[in-house]
Amino acid sequence: MATTDRITFLTNWHATPYHAPLYLAHSKGFFKEEGVKVAITEPNDPSDVTELIGTGKADMGFKAMIHTLAAKARGYPVISVGSLLDEPFTGVIYLKSSGITEDFTSLKGKRIGYVGEFGKIQIDELTKSYGMSPSDYTAVRCGMNVSKAIMKGEIDAGIGLENVQMVELEEWLGSQGRPKDDVQMLRIDKLAALGCCCFCTILYIGNEQFISENQGAVQKFMRAIKKATDFVLANPGQAYEEYIDVKPIMNTPVNRKIFERSFAYFSSDVKNVKRDWSKVTNYSKRLGIISQDFEPNYTNGFLGWDLDAESNDPMGDQQRMAALQKEVAAKGGYHRISVGTA
Repeated sequence: MATTDRITFLTNWHATPYHAPLYLAHSKGFFKEEGVKVAITEPNDPSDVTELIGTGKADMGFKAMIHTLAAKARGYPVISVGSLLDEPFTGVIYLKSSGITEDFTSLKGKRIGYVGEFGKIQIDELTKSYGMSPSDYTAVRCGMNVSKAIMKGEIDAGIGLENVQMVELEEWLGSQGRPKDDVQMLRIDKLAALGCCCFCTILYIGNEQFISENQGAVQKFMRAIKKATDFVLANPGQAYEEYIDVKPIMNTPVNRKIFERSFAYFSSDVKNVKRDWSKVTNYSKRLGIISQDFEPNYTNGFLGWDLDAESNDPMGDQQRMAALQKEVAAKGGYHRISVGTA
């Protein structure tokens, strides 16, 4: 690799409402202002992202924290340089009509969908924790189509995000005249006693060699991303209208609601949160996907602005976020919690 002002950026899936800061940094000319050229590409399979970046076929991209740790452990030289979404709620999503309840053992005999292998590893570990075995449920790999699989009756429940798959299912139920709150979630962070939802924090990651050889370009990229993030947080309605112009496929009622539900999770300072990385690293060791001596692969060295202090009340933040998201689900709108207030 040679020094360049060009970056190939690979998203974690096809264009999604919460990708708005990336696409707006491009369309509003923030990358151009910084003097960096960014080509945005979308993968055919989200499972390929860390391999493509790790092997240098793409320079940077989006990926969840747990996948970023696992990729490095597998020998793919990737590193996180910032955060897009901070701690979106992730869990086993189901409909009340499935017979599943808030008791994890109600999953016995059910068909559980998952996106990638780590979802299966997480559920297998939880079944053991709750006195069950992996043979007590049927695992079904659904890729990114967990919501559709539930709608079609192919699975009874599936791992997904509160701000994506839950929204898709709520809108589907509403279209049938059924109560939207029939969609429920068993949050993995609560089931596994993690104290955070951060294993699915969505990160800006890059190939380590590319990052090392192109530090100036990466700094410019992150400055443009910060400008776009600031714009989204200050003007969410306008930001989404501009995003629709860039990506017309976003112009659907369900995508707008996904954007509203994602708004509270956008990282305002785009930093890697040390506490979260520590917890997810320990969780990944517990799951056996990284070694006991593994060191977290992240840096905040490319963020040239004042970073927010880490929250002094992370558990309280989670409770406030849950209450807020219920309100947004019921009424819509753009709202964020006040982080770290007792």
